[in-house]
Amino acid sequence: MSLSTSIHDIKTLVLSYHPVIVMETVEEDRVFSLLQSTALELRMPFFQWSITTGLVRVPGKNIMYGTGEPTSLLSTLHQMDTQAIFLLKDFARFATDHTVARQLREVSRKFTKNRSTLVLSGATIRLSPEIEHNVVHFHLKLPEREELRKVFNTVLHSLVSANRIEVLLDPREREELVTALSGMTLNQARQTIAFAALKDGKLSAGAIEEILERKAQVIRESGLLEYFPVEDNRFQLGGFARLKSWLVRARTGFSREARELNLPAPRGILIVGVQGCGKSLAAKVIARQWKLPLVKLDAGRLFDKYIGESEKNFRKAISLAESMAPVVLWIDEIEKAMATGGGEADGGVGRRMFGSFLTWLQEKKHEVFVVATANDLSILPPELLRKGRFDEIFFVDLPNADERGAILTIHLKLRKQDP
Repeated sequence: MSLSTSIHDIKTLVLSYHPVIVMETVEEDRVFSLLQSTALELRMPFFQWSITTGLVRVPGKNIMYGTGEPTSLLSTLHQMDTQAIFLLKDFARFATDHTVARQLREVSRKFTKNRSTLVLSGATIRLSPEIEHNVVHFHLKLPEREELRKVFNTVLHSLVSANRIEVLLDPREREELVTALSGMTLNQARQTIAFAALKDGKLSAGAIEEILERKAQVIRESGLLEYFPVEDNRFQLGGFARLKSWLVRARTGFSREARELNLPAPRGILIVGVQGCGKSLAAKVIARQWKLPLVKLDAGRLFDKYIGESEKNFRKAISLAESMAPVVLWIDEIEKAMATGGGEADGGVGRRMFGSFLTWLQEKKHEVFVVATANDLSILPPELLRKGRFDEIFFVDLPNADERGAILTIHLKLRKQDP
């Protein structure tokens, strides 16, 4: 989702009388910028609130005194007749109080009529069912290329103006560096660029590797995906002749010519068969052959004890993978990740996640190539196997004599031996 698209969507929500918008994100600065731009385009006043500062008119520092407490803030908002956008930071934690919850409902009812909008931001937002009835959730995806390029240019201009760094990048390398930033928040991108530039006083092509290392660390810290950079992918695969032949043809789907003809990029493949015969290795080799980064979705990390958190983790993981497109998304042992046979033992979480996965797989617009592996085809639901979900399904059996020879040759060469 581009910056202009995000602003347009928020404008639409404001103009369509949505009184409360929820944005679950840690990117407070980005939320502030989006709302400020929206308010400017709509020519509406913009206010922000936090427990430490109270209600403040933006731009400037026009503090409305006596609004530091949630109850006094809501009383003030209920009395105001100004059509405006109000950003409330970390406010949801106070909405568990019955008085605050009641006041919030009354304010939202009034805002429904005068076209004002409250925006609640925070890392995790849980509201009571009574309040949720008046709320719309806006999923702020990770920044795309447009925003990352803007941050890159801003940081670069600041450092060069201060005579702190020397820039040794040609236009192609600049674009590669911006691409390497995909999957990061704006603040993470800003810090990573500055660190890479200030480390030795210059920004060169070598900074791309440092940024990729930092991105791998960021993704690991998210706890949902594991990241394998292109540069570190040295895996080789013996056998799999049909898969290799198919990959050569399918790679065309990611080309510029295919996009110009509006041809869809390959969706993904399902690899099933005997354990230990190279299914997981095949996912790594696909990324290596196509020179794309590889991210692994660990299903065990998705599940959470709190209601709704597992589904939110899944959406976050998918959003992170999409922000890095084109990319290979590896889902190992998908039959365990998307189980649907457990009845209500898990509260229906497995079924809901499976349904979300099928919908995303069918409708996805980003160049995320899914490589799913499975050991037992019989327990996979038939909806997953029908044509249109995956481009192809490959069966992996025990290697024959020629394939065993190819595997042995790979290992001997890796150990500098003559086959």
